[in-house]
Amino acid sequence: MDVLHTIEKGPFRVEVYLDMNVESSRDWDNLGTMACFHGRYVLGDNDLGFKQSDFRSWDGMEKYLIEERKARIILPLFLLDHSGLRMKVGSFHDPWDSGQVGYIFVTADKIRKEYGVKRITKRVLALAEKCLRAEVETYDDFLSGSVYGIVLKKGDEIKDSCWGFFGWKYTEQEAERWLAEALGGAWKEAGECLPE
Repeated sequence: MDVLHTIEKGPFRVEVYLDMNVESSRDWDNLGTMACFHGRYVLGDNDLGFKQSDFRSWDGMEKYLIEERKARIILPLFLLDHSGLRMKVGSFHDPWDSGQVGYIFVTADKIRKEYGVKRITKRVLALAEKCLRAEVETYDDFLSGSVYGIVLKKGDEIKDSCWGFFGWKYTEQEAERWLAEALGGAWKEAGECLPE
């Protein structure tokens, strides 16, 4: 395994690696349901109870999600398939290598349960939509292979390590935090996230 990035401060060093053994973020407990359909890839969530061929168009599927599934928020999902996979809410504006692959949606009942409310206000809807968009970004990190592991060393001795950091920006922030805590003497060797 090759080190992708190294940060050194004082006697400590953090090494960042590509995580090659990561589970899909869609296996987690998510607020949204991702209904994706593609001829070559299995994407999104399984066991939806319907398939793309049940509808004549994306509009037909959207209507079904609103009327039958009681979806309160529905966001269109687009896939870019060019030297790897990327997914986002909304178009990539690339007519050759991208297109719509489905929706991420959430029902009113699930919003009420998640946020502990009886009435869904604009504020609660905004929070739920922000959560759905974050789920898509995390899934994009999974699809594009932007998942990392961090190893904290003092000299050649491994002090701690953890894997499954989604997204480069978050990984860099965590690496810096680990170093700051190690230098400040606040680092506790947790041991709960050591590599296999």
